[in-house]
Amino acid sequence: MGEVVTAHPQLARELERRGLDYCCGGQRSIAEACWAVGLDPASVAADLAATSAVSDAEPWSTMGVVDLVDHIESIHHRYLWDELPRLTALLDKIVGVHGARHPELSVVREVFAELRADLEPHLTKEERVLFPAIRELAGADAPPAFAFGSVANPISMMMIEHDRVGELLIHLRAATGDYRVPADGCASYRACFDALGELEADTHLHVHKENNVLFPAVLQLEQSGRAGAAG
Repeated sequence: MGEVVTAHPQLARELERRGLDYCCGGQRSIAEACWAVGLDPASVAADLAATSAVSDAEPWSTMGVVDLVDHIESIHHRYLWDELPRLTALLDKIVGVHGARHPELSVVREVFAELRADLEPHLTKEERVLFPAIRELAGADAPPAFAFGSVANPISMMMIEHDRVGELLIHLRAATGDYRVPADGCASYRACFDALGELEADTHLHVHKENNVLFPAVLQLEQSGRAGAAG
């Protein structure tokens, strides 16, 4: 599924809508993902084919690793650094106003706090350790001697953390009832749930770009450099 979204990025929304995980579960086929959530693979494939008929690959899908790192940092990291504290404040506000009538909001706030506590250190590690290493690797004539050994080591850790973020996003969607706003929800309530849904979609695409596009390219680059040095 990761290959499908890389080639046709607009299908990310279609997969999201059907509950199909294309980021952490990007190595699965569409049929496997459909079976896991009780959907008919043939029907889903036909719908996706119709949607993708007029699509072109996004520029990020053909970027080199340095440009892709810059893109991820400037688009997705910047978004999260801005949005995570804003949503914390917004959740505090709606819990204060609506929490007595909607005790489930306390669960939403707790899950979001866990998500933020996982994401912010993750972003910092990528920006201070992994991404600089990728830039150095891409510009080196011979494989650099990193303190952490192969670049596969921090990549492996980042992918484990991505899985944890994916689990928390599932919990967040469940706690919000698929981001549905109750009839008595105010404008802030709606704005908060809309923003949480947007954060989920952006993070899924963010993780897809790393897991299924950037990381494989970086590992291949390191391997080819080591093979060249050995030769």
